[in-house]
Amino acid sequence: MKESVDNLTRKVLTDPVNFVAFGFGTGLAPFAPGTVGSLPGVLLAWLMLDMGIYLQLGVAVALFLAGIWICGESARRIGVHDHGGIVWDEICGMYITLLLAPPGVLGFALAFGLFRFFDIVKPWPIRDLDHRLGGGLGIMLDDLVAALYALILLVLYGWLMT
Repeated sequence: MKESVDNLTRKVLTDPVNFVAFGFGTGLAPFAPGTVGSLPGVLLAWLMLDMGIYLQLGVAVALFLAGIWICGESARRIGVHDHGGIVWDEICGMYITLLLAPPGVLGFALAFGLFRFFDIVKPWPIRDLDHRLGGGLGIMLDDLVAALYALILLVLYGWLMT
């Protein structure tokens, strides 16, 4: 097992596509790689806070479209569809979720928790999307739907709290 972990680590750290798909190495976390791999999405959302909604949406679209190729190509290169360490989809999903998060640390924490919940539990149709579509599109779409579920609850929360 150690040898295969070392082999994967080498593939991730020496191949630019895998390095990006594995969230710049965060997907190599030994425990909860999807949660750890979501953190770059939080950082990106925080850096984009004052950039205006149109630029933020443009970044979201770019992350998603690039992710279709990045995730699909990384899965092909390592030979495992939607390997748990491929976290570009979590980065994108987290970033999208944070677009409508209530301002402040508490809002970001709520958005983070909701997205991770839906991404882990994978209620219908999230799990089906990944398995039926396959490839990079399937990998990306399941996290997009998890982000949309989280966004719906964030919007409801915002509406109820006003």
